[in-house]
Amino acid sequence: MAKVPEEKKKQNRYKAIIEKIFFDSYKKGTTKIEFDRDDLPQAAKALEVQLPDNLGDVIYSIRYRTPMPEKVLATQPKGMEWIIEGMGRSRYVFKLVKINRIVPNPKLVTIKVPDATPEIISAYALSDEQALLAKVRYNRLVDVFLGIASYSLQNHLRTTVDGIGQIEIDEIYIGLDRHGRQYVMPVQAKGGVDQLSAVQAKQDIACCAEKFPNLICRALSAQFMTKDLIAMFELTQEDDEIKVVDEKHYRLVPSDQISPADLKTYGNRS
Repeated sequence: MAKVPEEKKKQNRYKAIIEKIFFDSYKKGTTKIEFDRDDLPQAAKALEVQLPDNLGDVIYSIRYRTPMPEKVLATQPKGMEWIIEGMGRSRYVFKLVKINRIVPNPKLVTIKVPDATPEIISAYALSDEQALLAKVRYNRLVDVFLGIASYSLQNHLRTTVDGIGQIEIDEIYIGLDRHGRQYVMPVQAKGGVDQLSAVQAKQDIACCAEKFPNLICRALSAQFMTKDLIAMFELTQEDDEIKVVDEKHYRLVPSDQISPADLKTYGNRS
């Protein structure tokens, strides 16, 4: 019998815990189910499964890395999906919302950018997310994408937001345009199997409104499409939904792979 990988075992435990918490309160027609972090060890004990040392990883995994348990998905009406949102310190809610996917458009044109990533950085990047953040930073893709001067303020910013609780922003930039307007740009970066998250984008926007009230927030997301092809999104919130304002695809290449024909094509674009 084939041995189940440890990561798969972990995800199975996480899903079992989340599924129990959900169905302990779910009734047909329910659109919200509130719970708190203390429910996690109680569910694990009832199921007789091992609880991880990092309780937050259970929530993070289901929110950003893996789908909801199949039995939970089976309760979703057409066009709707269950998400988990923060409600404050150690408080969460299952919420039924319209399906909202942030995925790269495969038909969008690709823009070649001379790859300025130091080779030693590419060689020693420890994760897809870290590699992506490094490539965005060294190639100044925030500046290129938005057309403003931008500066990395901090990465992996952990803070709390009123009404949401603890959040983490992958990287946050401060920017300035030629008119003197100042901006704050939270960047969500996803590599590997992780998916760009509308929930995380909403949290990033809420954080900037609270922590940087005098700056213009332009929320960004970055996704590896392939090793050297990066999709960049600008996102905004309309009512309770996250919408895509702009999307561009940048391919990082050696400078000699950008031909005069490429430059002429870019020169003809508005």
